[in-house]
Amino acid sequence: MVKVGITGGIGSGKSTVAGIFEVLGIPVSYADREAKRIMNEDPLLVAQIIEHFGAEAYKNGQLNRSYLAAQVFPDKQKLALLNELVHPVTIREGEVWMQAQEGKALYAIREAALIFESNSGKHLDFIIGVYAPVELRIKRTQERDGLQKEEVLLRMRNQLDEDAKMKLCDAVIVNDGITALLPQVLDLHKKLTRLAAGSGS
Repeated sequence: MVKVGITGGIGSGKSTVAGIFEVLGIPVSYADREAKRIMNEDPLLVAQIIEHFGAEAYKNGQLNRSYLAAQVFPDKQKLALLNELVHPVTIREGEVWMQAQEGKALYAIREAALIFESNSGKHLDFIIGVYAPVELRIKRTQERDGLQKEEVLLRMRNQLDEDAKMKLCDAVIVNDGITALLPQVLDLHKKLTRLAAGSGS
């Protein structure tokens, strides 16, 4: 089974692309969703987050995302600390999930924004980048998360430069609102199916 990653900056539309692969019957796990679940359900991680970021990090037993975001995104050291706590657990969960897909599919996908930043790409065979122009990414994120432009830019600055990230990928899907997504995904689906079947690209 080929282990595939999908990555891209905030607002690039990587979840949308991953969803198309799901429609094609490909198993997909979403690192961000898993991280949110783990940050609520893992007792040790919850205790560590409270220890470092205060009891306000949780509200009514659930992660107080807006409080935590206000703490970490303006402060690179705090963000690095949070990532040090969350990434290893999330990566481990992703590896367990990926192993569980063996024998079920020709390839499986791990969707994650920080594949390169967290060094989790070493566990993958093929990485797809999803690219969108920066202004479009800002607009999408503002509409999705209700953030101010400066808040979005702050989060972007904490991610690897988009052009540099795309150069590290094995293939790039353009999600600029003009180029059709489906043909690009179908082409990659064929390529990955061939790759998994052992006939190369």
